[in-house]
Amino acid sequence: MNDWIGLGIIVFLVLCGLFGLSQLSKPYNVTTEEFEKRAQEGPGLLNASLIGLQKALDPSKEKSVEVLEDLKQGRYNKKQGSGDPPEAGQGDEKGEPDA
Repeated sequence: MNDWIGLGIIVFLVLCGLFGLSQLSKPYNVTTEEFEKRAQEGPGLLNASLIGLQKALDPSKEKSVEVLEDLKQGRYNKKQGSGDPPEAGQGDEKGEPDA
C-alpha cells in the first residue's frame, strides 16, 4: 500500500511540474505602450553585468558593443559619425547635388 502512495505522490509532482511549465510557456498579450516602454528601458542590471563579463572573456565583444551603440545613436557610416551637419549646398561624396 505504501508503494502506491509514494507512486501517487511522484505522479502528482510530475503532473504539477508539467502544468507549471505549460503555464510559463503561454504567451501573454502586451499592449503597444508597454512594449515601447520596455524597449526604451534598455538592458537590466543582469544583462549589463553579463555584457561586462563577456567583454572580459572575449575582446572582440567590446568592439561589437561599440558598433551596436553607434547604430542605436544613428551613426551608420563615417559621414554621419562626425556629428557635424553637412554644409549647405554640398552634395554627397559622389559629387551629386542635394535634393
